[in-house]
Amino acid sequence: MRTVCCRYRCPHQDAEVVAVPQKPKALDDRESMAAWFGKELRNWRRTRNLSSNELGVKLQLSGATILKIEKAERTCTAEQVASMDKVLDAGGALCRLWRRVEADSAALRDADKPTAKSPRMASEMDGVGMVMAKPQSLPEGNLSPVERRAFLGLGGIAALSPVTFADLIRRSDPVALPKTVHPHEVAQVWAASQQIAQWDNLYGGAGMVRPASAGLFTWATGLLGVDCPDEQMKHDLFAAVSRLAIVMGASAFDAYQHHDAQGYLRVGTACAEQAGNWHLRAAALNWQARQAIWLGAPDDGLTHAENGLLRADRLTPRERAMLHNARARALAKMGRTQATLAAVGRSDEAVAQARPGQDAPWMGYYDEAQHHGDTGHALYDLALISGHTPHKAVERLQTAINKHTDAYVRSRALSGTKLASLTMATGDPREAAAIGMRALDEVGRLSSRRALDDIKELRRICGKRARIPEVAELRARIRTTVGP
Repeated sequence: MRTVCCRYRCPHQDAEVVAVPQKPKALDDRESMAAWFGKELRNWRRTRNLSSNELGVKLQLSGATILKIEKAERTCTAEQVASMDKVLDAGGALCRLWRRVEADSAALRDADKPTAKSPRMASEMDGVGMVMAKPQSLPEGNLSPVERRAFLGLGGIAALSPVTFADLIRRSDPVALPKTVHPHEVAQVWAASQQIAQWDNLYGGAGMVRPASAGLFTWATGLLGVDCPDEQMKHDLFAAVSRLAIVMGASAFDAYQHHDAQGYLRVGTACAEQAGNWHLRAAALNWQARQAIWLGAPDDGLTHAENGLLRADRLTPRERAMLHNARARALAKMGRTQATLAAVGRSDEAVAQARPGQDAPWMGYYDEAQHHGDTGHALYDLALISGHTPHKAVERLQTAINKHTDAYVRSRALSGTKLASLTMATGDPREAAAIGMRALDEVGRLSSRRALDDIKELRRICGKRARIPEVAELRARIRTTVGP
């Protein structure tokens, strides 16, 4: 941006004064979704080395209007956003983010319909944190208009109260909470999330994990309403609850309790935002992306993943790789071959930059085995949906199987089943049957609905080779393991 200094003589003194233009207003992307959009627009404009006036000329808007949009002082239309995205070559990122801005505005208007909006209510609703991947779904139940506004206006934080979160946790006994939060209680929440994650990885989410963790979640979210005199401890508490909610959301997803999973993951995202923890936010959006893709909504999954990458500079290389994997899986489901391969390449590049000690403990799962498994799953879909050559998927899935330890039985079983299905569809059916038998050994130890569905898919693919004895034996064993 070009700046000009002007010289003038102050009438009250003889010295010449130099007036220096003020720096552009610093943008806070946490103020609202519109503020987030404005900051991203400014980032893209500067990346393309355009001044506000230069961009305005291309869009037939004034430079002042561009600056007001960037500062969330003025709105714009979807058509204008599409033009911005095209001119700035943003690859659809601005359009996808604008859909979230519009959805948020619509949700706030709907929440306000029962009563007239007072000035105080309006200020409360302006307190949205970082951009949420999807507009929040209100919990079922008899919520007052004030509760509805609070839930929407606080980016989902209000959903943590026992009243508005009753559709997830229905408790019969009161929970004993301290009068003041102490460090050891925050540590207990972290320890609970670690233990639940270990159980979930070993046994899947459909067994004892979820009922055993329900009471822990009720107690942990209850702490958010307890007095916390230290500001840093409050941030730590929100981060700990976020991690617990993410772990429980992932576990509920594995158990196909999808409504509960969506609720937990929204809470995890909201708490991460409240804590200002971009790493936990990335983890929550990654799981929201994976669930959406699994449920047959890859476009929503792509939006979640790309929302997580909007400020990739704040993430570690492994976190960026994790989100690029989610993008790759969404794109593969959509049959976009070149875009999928590019996303896998971006993930590989990010992992190559990873170094020990960069990540939080919960990212410890993302090792070489997990990276090859996640990218292998995307390439698996590409091979079966788009007919892309399967050898890269085979190599990556086999590497994942070889390198997964016994602490990640479910991940190893999922990769094994995918490899068996891919080999059955494109390679040697006898080899595929042997791989499938080994995967069944581990699936039988799990309470994972995802793993069982993958086995059923393997049985379907086996149907064309059912006359081969080894394949027939595998199908019979699958029937014994998962039923007809």
